[in-house]
Amino acid sequence: FFFLPGTEITGFTSASTTRTTRREPMLSFRSASRAGLRALLSTRTSPGAAGYAADASPKPVPIAQLSDSFISGSSANYLESIEADHARGEQVEPSWAAFLRAMDAGASPAEMSEAFSSSQGLAPRLADDAAIAVAQTLDAKMTKVLALTQAYENLGHRMADLDPLGLQKPESLGCLTPEFYGLSGGDDVGCALKVEKGNGMVKVPVGGSVESLVAELRATYCDKIGYEFSHITKPEMRKWLLKGIGQPRSAWHDAGAKRLMLERTSQSVMFEDFLNRKFPATKRFGLDGGWSLIPGMLSMVDTSADLGVEEVSFAMAHRGRLNVLANVLGKPLEQMLNEFTEGVKPQKGEDGEEIYTGSGDVKYHLGTSNPFFKTSAGKPVKLSILSNPSHLEAVSPLAIGKTRAKQHFSGDHDRSKTMCVLLHGDGSHSGQGVVYETYDMSQLPDYTVGGTIHIIINNQVAYTTDPKFSRSSPYCTDVAKALDAPIFHVNGDDVESVCRVMELAARWRAAFKTDVVVDLVCYRKHGHNEGDEPAFTHPLMYKTIAETPNTLEKYTSKLLEEGTVTTAEVKAIRDSFNHKMSTALEASKTYEAKDFHWLENVWLGFKSPVQMARIKATGVEMPVLKEIGMRMCEIPKKFNVHRKVKKIYDNRRKAIETGEGIDWGTAEALAFATLLREGVHVRLSGQDVERGTFAHRHAVLHDQKSGERYVPLDHVLDGQEPGNFKVCNSALSEFGVLGFELGYSLVNPNSLVMWEAQFGDFANGAQVIFDQFLSSGEAKWLRQSGLVVLLPHGYDGGGAEHSSARLERFLQMCDEDPFELPEGALNPDKTDFFEGVHLGTNLQRCNWQVVNASTPANYFHLLRRQVHREFRKPLIVMSP
Repeated sequence: FFFLPGTEITGFTSASTTRTTRREPMLSFRSASRAGLRALLSTRTSPGAAGYAADASPKPVPIAQLSDSFISGSSANYLESIEADHARGEQVEPSWAAFLRAMDAGASPAEMSEAFSSSQGLAPRLADDAAIAVAQTLDAKMTKVLALTQAYENLGHRMADLDPLGLQKPESLGCLTPEFYGLSGGDDVGCALKVEKGNGMVKVPVGGSVESLVAELRATYCDKIGYEFSHITKPEMRKWLLKGIGQPRSAWHDAGAKRLMLERTSQSVMFEDFLNRKFPATKRFGLDGGWSLIPGMLSMVDTSADLGVEEVSFAMAHRGRLNVLANVLGKPLEQMLNEFTEGVKPQKGEDGEEIYTGSGDVKYHLGTSNPFFKTSAGKPVKLSILSNPSHLEAVSPLAIGKTRAKQHFSGDHDRSKTMCVLLHGDGSHSGQGVVYETYDMSQLPDYTVGGTIHIIINNQVAYTTDPKFSRSSPYCTDVAKALDAPIFHVNGDDVESVCRVMELAARWRAAFKTDVVVDLVCYRKHGHNEGDEPAFTHPLMYKTIAETPNTLEKYTSKLLEEGTVTTAEVKAIRDSFNHKMSTALEASKTYEAKDFHWLENVWLGFKSPVQMARIKATGVEMPVLKEIGMRMCEIPKKFNVHRKVKKIYDNRRKAIETGEGIDWGTAEALAFATLLREGVHVRLSGQDVERGTFAHRHAVLHDQKSGERYVPLDHVLDGQEPGNFKVCNSALSEFGVLGFELGYSLVNPNSLVMWEAQFGDFANGAQVIFDQFLSSGEAKWLRQSGLVVLLPHGYDGGGAEHSSARLERFLQMCDEDPFELPEGALNPDKTDFFEGVHLGTNLQRCNWQVVNASTPANYFHLLRRQVHREFRKPLIVMSP
């Protein structure tokens, strides 16, 4: 009910009198028959005792009891047309339909008005049983149906059929039964609420019974996919999900898409079977039991490419990695099979020059890239996957940082063309702290990559540990609830459902630029590796696994039964892939890489540890230093800088003018400014780096009146490219943020990427990054990094812990051989030192540099040297 235009309710007070103008009751009803809305609206009744007393002051009347005349030429005709439509059984506006049904039921005008006013909070509810009964008649069933529907939306995932082994039975929740809400299966649904733009929640008629509604809800929310999104706070996100979730299964994929999924599933299953037959005693950490990951990932890439993605960066642990390398990224099969038989061979270039191969790593740790991948629709996409150590999840922040750097250098500012995909294990996703550190960076302005797709290969066991002993939460995905990230749980034996949620994840990421999680519930056919005996600890699970047909058998039977494929087509798919694998195995016996491609694209021309590089000059001419130095000290006149910060900048300007008194902060800023002038991208990240732990940097200034920010180094050049200098305070994290910056540094050598610890001793919070990546990455995976790590180190009144960055630990991890010197190092031509052509350097054969710069001038040249040479090495600086 609502007031039509022209309705008046007036009331006023004055110092001498109080008067209330009352209207007659809204409508009068005729219980025996209805004579029409015009006649009813024209009926007037007397105020009665509740209104005026003959010799008393007027009393206030509840708004629900005020009478309003709706009658006018236009409104009467409108109301009569509604009544006529209703009488003919035609659809009318839901609130008017409810009103007219109540009239037919014999409700009085006062009861109708009072029930509406009470529901809207316009007036106290009258102690009138009839009014309460009318309100319940109008709304009770709709409320119950709405509650039942919302229960399925929020909790349906707990009753979904997710376990392919059938060991984990779906929960039986009373709140997902009609009886819980006082409904029975034969009840007519009647009407429900719907959100309409501009009108909010409106009632719409709904056909069918409660029983049919429950069947539809179960098919949507409790089948092979469990949708978890009740934690999402933004209404537009929930509305988008409900629309996508509501699409019926029959509309997901056509026959052609199903045949493609069968082909991809065949490749996944047969790849593992082939390796198991040919190399039964070799560890490979196969994908057996989670085969549907491959068709799912390929569907995700296809959908992402259709939405404008041009490059995808992957990171994952060792489980299923070889299958992903072969069947998603397209690593040559003969190369991979050669690694099974011969391992990495020393190689020669075309000119016979030695090529650096490093120490190598096991095959299920290696990365690769494919710049020529084509989707099923023929769209080109560049795919790459980072190498990783055995430390699960440690590679995740590196992949995020790498993706962010690619977005920067490609100008992908809306983050729509470059995407990151992280694959996790169920035990590590819930157990490793770096997972949350990675999620926490997802929406930070200087770290976001526009949403990451997380895929969890949920084996339902972590090595030998049951989930109930390895996590406190119901799902291994619950850490993601800290974000507005939907979580799709899916039965890994249902290929079409897996592909469906992968496609939905890709569309979510494109629509909202936030993270999304796919929980692929599968199993691990073998033990932790192929030589492990899982029945020691899980006899019942592995008895069931032994009796369970593989995913390919199940999906093939389904498609044959529905007539999507024929037996001949199935045989052709299998014969083709078997022939491909057999041919590759034969070719692997004589395979020898001619060009290792250890550096690519922008890295071409950089020297490996066995190719001697020239030392280049790092100095800058004095006029340039003074010009650029004065620019970096300029502060806008209308900017209200803090007086102490202004003094620091005044002192810097004076030092640059005189050439005396250059301190650490000024030398650093000069190094940054001169590199920016040379077109080098400079990025400094870490806790409180904008100001600096010791208030020595002040790279970001804050207006003391408006709070506005100003970064002087953003303005050292005319027309300086936005973002070419980036200094950003990070989350309170060492492991995640250092990993991010290391990944960032791997993308383009024409950059100076730095991470600064708040205090040097805090660096041990990122020890895995130092041990497994920074100190050994080049030797294991042939990837160079010029990352600079600044570790405040010294007696600055911070106590015993904050006084040491543990210098000895970094020195201990150096792999320099003191008895091995480059040719010419003992008797060099000294003139070469001043011409920048000297070839005698031992730094190339080291894994990293550990330095203690003694003067600001040392520091200035140290930072510039990181960029001005023909190779890249990590730099660990004991900074003051």
